[in-house]
Amino acid sequence: MKRTLLRGCATAAAALGLTLAGTQGTFAAASTTSASSAAASSASPSAGTDAAAPAASGRLPVNYHFSTGFVGGFFSPTKAPAGANNWSCTPSAAHPYPVVLVHGTLENMNDNWGGAAPLLANNGYCVFAFDYGGSSASAAIQGTGPAEDGAAQLSAFVDQVLAATGAAKVDLVGHSQGGMMPRYYLKNLGGAAKTDKLIALSPSNNGTTLDGLTEFGRQLGLLEPANQFVVGPACAACVEQEVGSDFLTSLNSGGETVPGVTYTVITTTGDEVVTPYTNALLPAAPNVTNITVQDQCGLDASDHLEIAYDPIALTDVLNALDPAHPRPVPCEVVLPVTGPLT
Repeated sequence: MKRTLLRGCATAAAALGLTLAGTQGTFAAASTTSASSAAASSASPSAGTDAAAPAASGRLPVNYHFSTGFVGGFFSPTKAPAGANNWSCTPSAAHPYPVVLVHGTLENMNDNWGGAAPLLANNGYCVFAFDYGGSSASAAIQGTGPAEDGAAQLSAFVDQVLAATGAAKVDLVGHSQGGMMPRYYLKNLGGAAKTDKLIALSPSNNGTTLDGLTEFGRQLGLLEPANQFVVGPACAACVEQEVGSDFLTSLNSGGETVPGVTYTVITTTGDEVVTPYTNALLPAAPNVTNITVQDQCGLDASDHLEIAYDPIALTDVLNALDPAHPRPVPCEVVLPVTGPLT
């Protein structure tokens, strides 16, 4: 509990300090040739998903630092991250499935995917991102509404992407709630027929205890009143992601995966939001790969926030999308919230 509170305070302080100082992020360009998705941009067919312009060189800078990526994207929630939402992008034979990025709770597409979107575009993917679950389409804080509603928005967005690209299926990459919620789409909304892979970064697959806070509140008889009168009205998705929630009990009944979809979970022992961190993992199965980044690199201290920007985790994403051409997983010091030292 103490760790969660301290990290939460540190995260808020870091974000506030970066905002006031106007700090610019440290960016690293990916080494591969840009896809057609980074070569041009066009208007989105739906409101609130405006395309981001590519870099003049045709290759996009990639931010591996949550702290600067979050601050840079938070105040532009309707702007797609760099490399995403080029609606004229045509999937290549090497990467026939467009990638749809699904942000997490209290985030938006721009602050969540400032690293992954340009990296994927630079590596030849058609990349798309959207907002869901906010109080309005333009709200900076998204992902708070019921996960069932978010899954319906995901379903509609996937249909738009398939229509625009002519692809038969998509690959889904999600963070936190965005790695768990698509499973509702796959199981209940016909998404399995339209999805080849689901790659999830620290997903809330089996709920969170918030470092024991939910169980502590339950024992005191405070959890249910808090959920009903305080947390629930402000963030229904937060309540649904608690360990033992009715939503997760229903979602996980009968098995946590569906046939025909390949699942990859990428998590970190430093996760202070999905606790214990092992609650992110899916049951072992032929179509499931569970990865803990510390098993690959002991120097990686990514937390729940940084993992969506973590160069080690993002390399795992690339390898999960294209397992026939795996690339070496790097190893470097990665700090919680602020990311790599370089």
